[in-house]
Order: sequence, then C-alpha cells, then structure tokens
Amino acid sequence: MAACVNVRIEPTTKALLDDLKVHPRETYADVIDRLARHAIDDEPLTEDEAVDIAEAVEEIKAGRVLSTAQLRRELGL
Repeated sequence: MAACVNVRIEPTTKALLDDLKVHPRETYADVIDRLARHAIDDEPLTEDEAVDIAEAVEEIKAGRVLSTAQLRRELGL
C-alpha cells in the first residue's frame, strides 16, 4: 500500500488544482503527479535558446509585437 502524506495548501492553490483536473473524480495526487511529470525537462534549454527567449521577452515588454491580424497581413494570409 502506498504511503500517504498530508500537505497543507492554500484555498487558491486547491482551486487551481481543481481547475487542472481532467475529470471531476481525478484525485489531487493524480493531478500533482501529472504536473510533476510534465515539469521534468528531458531536453533543457541551450544557452542560445535561453538568450533568444530573454530577447523575446524584452521585445514584448517594449511593446514590439504584432496582432494576429497584423501578422496575417504581413505574411499575405
């Protein structure tokens, strides 16, 4: 039999876990297990990728973005 551990969480965190359930009867243990498995990154970012992401974030913060409609026009779609 699996060992059980009690964990205190804030009501807001519980609400987030409720929203992440794929089925109303899914247990919190299953939700947490699924999240933990997705959090494991088998292919960490390269230095270049991390730099590219940081640059993209700065572009967004500076407001240098296009709407979907603008991008479609620019690409001729």
